[in-house]
Amino acid sequence: MEFNYMGNTYSVDEQGCLLDPASWDEKFAQGMARECEIPVLSGEHWDVIRYLRDTYERTGICPTVFATCKAIGLRPPEMKKMFPTGYHRGACRVAGVHYRVTHMNYSTHIKESVADLRALNRDKVYSTDVRGFLVNPESWDENYAVHRAMEMRIPEHRLTDEHWRIIYYLREVHQLEQRIPTVYETCENCDLELEAFELLFPDGYHRGAVKIAGLRFAR
Repeated sequence: MEFNYMGNTYSVDEQGCLLDPASWDEKFAQGMARECEIPVLSGEHWDVIRYLRDTYERTGICPTVFATCKAIGLRPPEMKKMFPTGYHRGACRVAGVHYRVTHMNYSTHIKESVADLRALNRDKVYSTDVRGFLVNPESWDENYAVHRAMEMRIPEHRLTDEHWRIIYYLREVHQLEQRIPTVYETCENCDLELEAFELLFPDGYHRGAVKIAGLRFAR
């Protein structure tokens, strides 16, 4: 699909997200902002946009909403007010950076990490409560997640990139805000329908995703 503004044409996907982040310019941001219910881009908007652009150009990764809020000094409700259509569908879309275009692939990294952990931590013991939840979230590592997933009804007992994206999202929110987001927040920020989430974690949100991420709700 194409998006046209002030004589420029940009290739976008069905959600209006820029397919090639390198083709982004300020005209695109100004035009797309109007599509995202933002009449005028303020200085605060540009702070967010430039952070997203700089982070993507340095790392090739679209940062999470919580990383962006922390870097810019915004609270999530303030971010939501600035970009009413949402983080991915608003801020990232205007900045020309969307997590889908990064094609972030965890698989190779995780395989290498788990291999190293198995070699280095053969005798590591994880303390869990009677329900199997990790007592100390700081002792979590990918090795724990992989082994915990093997005990659950994860399809083929294999964690995919989609699983890891949710796991890392849960851990990042917990580290930044000392809380566990709701399943609805998780689905919204990871751009998943609830039905798709249930297919990824058949044991549920609490007993599946949260447990694998090494977290637990306070009793």
